[in-house]
Amino acid sequence: MDQLWANRAASAETAVTRRHLRRLWQLPGTQLGVVAWPGERRYALFGTWHYWWQAHLLDCLVDAQVRDPQPERVTRIGRQIRGHHVRNLLRWTNDYYDDMAWLALALERAGRLVGVARPKALDALGEQFLNAWVPEDGGGIPWRKQDQFFNAPANGPAGIFLARHDRLRRAQQMADWIDEVLIDPETHLVFDGIKAGSLVRAQYTYCQGVVLGLETELAARTDDPHHAERVHRLVAAVRDHMAPDGVLRSAGGGDGGLFGGVTARYLALVATTLPERTPQDTATRAAARDLVLASAQSAWDYRQTVDGLPLFGAFWDRAAVVPTAGGADAEFVDGAVNASQTPERDLSVQLSGWMLMEAAHTLSTDSGPDPVPDPAPDADPEPQEEE
Repeated sequence: MDQLWANRAASAETAVTRRHLRRLWQLPGTQLGVVAWPGERRYALFGTWHYWWQAHLLDCLVDAQVRDPQPERVTRIGRQIRGHHVRNLLRWTNDYYDDMAWLALALERAGRLVGVARPKALDALGEQFLNAWVPEDGGGIPWRKQDQFFNAPANGPAGIFLARHDRLRRAQQMADWIDEVLIDPETHLVFDGIKAGSLVRAQYTYCQGVVLGLETELAARTDDPHHAERVHRLVAAVRDHMAPDGVLRSAGGGDGGLFGGVTARYLALVATTLPERTPQDTATRAAARDLVLASAQSAWDYRQTVDGLPLFGAFWDRAAVVPTAGGADAEFVDGAVNASQTPERDLSVQLSGWMLMEAAHTLSTDSGPDPVPDPAPDADPEPQEEE
């Protein structure tokens, strides 16, 4: 089973590499992901690039290098980091704390797991999160600068990063704030956030994912049993309320295309990293594993195959739609990216599928009898040049 999921993850990587990766402005030593496929020529000019999608592309490349170490991929990881920095006008930061948290997490993993380190970037990003903490205003850290919206998608990943970046006390404060303010007392799911003192009651899968990641990191790094108890409660809530027939609920394209993949990433972290101190810890790890593997199998079963490579659906419980270059494009509106008319066209959707395959691979080594493996894809070490 291990090789089965390794092959599927490799196929997902090759699909994204061939369809989406391009040099930034034809500059040597750079790359970014084109945000749509099929894409018009203007997309390869990177006037539109979506900072946090690129951070997840970097994270997926790190996943792939951990799965199958290759010198060529280390080069690609360096190009992705350089391309991000150049496209962001030689800065690491922007106005959105959730964006910066995703990049910080990816950079931290690139340094720790792959050896492509950017310590000054990590320090600069870490200071952003530390300085944004404003309990006197109701937070938490805000979603973006000069804003009064304090939400899980900013505090969750920032807290995970701070826990990994030796700022454990602040990470614990962030987790405690989420638990006190954003947990639905009926379902035990995480609400989106609080704005000007009023609860924003939307419940998204990735809000659950980032809180699972934060609480799991803290359960592994502290002796406080409350963190593991919160993980138990939240995994059960996701299973009961956000995974019909065991498959994680998806959120379409645009920014929502990444929600399922993020949730799968941190469910996999629960399954591999939550300390097993009690029988409930063991049961929670197993439940998290089951959610990831069932979702991955469904997403794979419902994929389309284009030129021998997978194209994942925006919803993992229904057939993917092969996109064309026509129709409405994804648009950036009021701080968020809406979906393309055919959401499978969005890079976010394909990254989420790739992330899910990598997560499944990390959990599959102790599975039962191996089915016949899918064929491994051909390697594709270089991004495609602009057509």
